[in-house]
Amino acid sequence: MVDPYVAALLSTVAIAALLPATGRGAAVAGGAADVAIGLLFFLYGTRLSTAEALAGLRQWKLHLVVVASTFVLFPVLSLAASGLVPVLLTDQLYTGLLFLCIVPSTVQSSIALTSTARGNVPAAICAGTYSSLLGMAATPLLAAWLIGTTTGFSADGLLTIATQLLLPFVAGQLLRRWIAPFIGRHKKKLGLLDRLSILLVVYTAFSRGVREGIWQQVTPVRLFALLSLCAALLALALWTTSFAATRMGFSREDRVTIVFCGSNKSLATGLPMAAVLFGGAAGPVILPLMLYHQMQLMVCAIIAGRWSRRPVAPAPTHAAPHPVRDLRDVREVTG
Repeated sequence: MVDPYVAALLSTVAIAALLPATGRGAAVAGGAADVAIGLLFFLYGTRLSTAEALAGLRQWKLHLVVVASTFVLFPVLSLAASGLVPVLLTDQLYTGLLFLCIVPSTVQSSIALTSTARGNVPAAICAGTYSSLLGMAATPLLAAWLIGTTTGFSADGLLTIATQLLLPFVAGQLLRRWIAPFIGRHKKKLGLLDRLSILLVVYTAFSRGVREGIWQQVTPVRLFALLSLCAALLALALWTTSFAATRMGFSREDRVTIVFCGSNKSLATGLPMAAVLFGGAAGPVILPLMLYHQMQLMVCAIIAGRWSRRPVAPAPTHAAPHPVRDLRDVREVTG
């Protein structure tokens, strides 16, 4: 079953293909998208608890495994696919595959999946927080290193990243103390605003691609190749994180957290980042991320359901109770 939000994204792509923004409308839509991106990262800053992130440092080994999967394993796997250009993938689609592999882990989906599979939910919350925080710097830097030579993006573009992404995020963190209660009271409305903002970003990016004729290069064969690569990436990430967590002696609950947090990628963070990093060329770049996101939701939901039915060994009577957090407190976090 297609996730409703992914269905909305695909519908937005179809609208952009049929009715792309042109002329003055394109300029207005582009300016509105820039404002929406700044607002998105300001809200992300208000929602991430610094105190919670510091408290989670006690499980630093678990978080290092997740970070290594997100920002080391994935980029290495994507570089292995470079030989498919230009036979099966265009330069833009391969750039999108590289970008997919440097995006931070998701927050909301990882928490929901970990909870369903009876994993370590508090650790999943912290892992998502660390990945998002690290991704603010790691994703642009990796983009400059891995993608800069093929897209024209360079270290000079980091100033744009700092002003459009990092500064709003830091402002949200600094003001969180005073506005967090307001954010909590209006989390449903602000969550809708988040999604509408991302849909606007997608519309402007794909409209630009339609105007420039980029989508004529995405043939059915190349689309199938891209889907196959996304499936292979997901399978390798799931197997590698599971194997590493088992060999390192993590508990069952921690292994569940590592598998889901280490294999998932954030659509909500990745799409606005792509719009800032690649500008008008973002259309084909975000396609692999959209496909992978839907795939991870479907596959990981099946895995989480199966794991939830496995018997869990009773904990020792002397063990301290495992901390539990109400998931309602984190539903406002956009994954």
